[in-house]
Amino acid sequence: MGVTVVRCCVLALSAALTLAACGGSSLDKGEAASTTAAAERSDVPDYLRDVAMTRPGKFKPPLASADLLVVSQDPLPASVVKAAKKVKGVVAAEQFSLATFYAEEQQVTYAAVSPDTFRRFTPGPTATMQEVWDRIADGEIALRPELRASLPLVNDFVSIGNDQGAQRAHVGAYATLVDRSRIGALVNERWADRLGMPTGNALVLSTGDRDPASAQKQLAALVGERASVQRLALAGGGDVQTAVLTGGSVARAVGSFTYTVNSDGTVNPDPRWVAEYIRTEQVPILGTVRCNKGMLPQLRAALTEIQERGLGSKIHRGEYGGCYVPRFIARDPARGLSFHTFGTALDLNVPGNQRGTVGLMDRTVVQIFAKWGFNWGGLWQYTDPMHFELARIVKVQ
Repeated sequence: MGVTVVRCCVLALSAALTLAACGGSSLDKGEAASTTAAAERSDVPDYLRDVAMTRPGKFKPPLASADLLVVSQDPLPASVVKAAKKVKGVVAAEQFSLATFYAEEQQVTYAAVSPDTFRRFTPGPTATMQEVWDRIADGEIALRPELRASLPLVNDFVSIGNDQGAQRAHVGAYATLVDRSRIGALVNERWADRLGMPTGNALVLSTGDRDPASAQKQLAALVGERASVQRLALAGGGDVQTAVLTGGSVARAVGSFTYTVNSDGTVNPDPRWVAEYIRTEQVPILGTVRCNKGMLPQLRAALTEIQERGLGSKIHRGEYGGCYVPRFIARDPARGLSFHTFGTALDLNVPGNQRGTVGLMDRTVVQIFAKWGFNWGGLWQYTDPMHFELARIVKVQ
């Protein structure tokens, strides 16, 4: 279980952190624990000023186990939070914001937290590493170590979303975060507004030495139908879970939902969300498709232009791989939800465009899809040339 502070920073950070990261003298612990607000320091980069906040003091024991996770599609009312903390068996609780973004086709669940108080729910080496929490307070992002190799990082920056123009955050540390949860990244709570997260829509709760099952039932009765209560000890188990997508205009258009998990790696989104957002319609070339209503106008516009330009034969109707396919990536719960679960991605010409290849997709077809707001998987670091996904909302006449 390790904690790594990023060793080389391309943009200037605070002077002390830059020295420590690039091999200079160690952080002065008194300075690291300073309560001086980062936004008021002259050495904080301009791009972080609206999200930088007061650095936390030194860690104050005890640690708290992360046993239950409440996630709502909406901010949790204060009355619900207060009642949740009084549920029998709950010994500690922390409210924060939780959502999901996609980096290429990888789902990342991330939290916007108070660095001062959330740290007690992380493993000991992470909770006590002061520099990790100073960097989060200063506006940087912390990632789980395994994401270092799998995310498309550019100069230690990660895009928080697939949308064109998505917010970018500098990676300040790699650290083990919340045990047994899918939380892969942490930013401070001032990022929530910038990223369009539902503020305070999550609670992590500790039941100490008690079995969390009883508390889970009581919490489920409190939080309502647009929220879920998950036992973190059951990674990917049968609990209801909640998907809250962020990243820009596309995320706002496709909605959020609760879902249950099947043993074959497929999922069951809330039927009410399906009824509101998923449509079966006719489009040029492909015929009948089942997709998110937010994507259909742009998909129809792209396929119409492809057909009008005499390129219809470049898309093989019999090799269409689907659009709304509610499942985990590769049907593996550990990898998170596929973007197809939101109905905003489609796979074309599947046999000749397998992952890890340059593919056979016609590049003019790719350009037309890009014009109509789609990203193409053929440009990813681990290519997926069959895959197109909605990246921005384009007005269709």
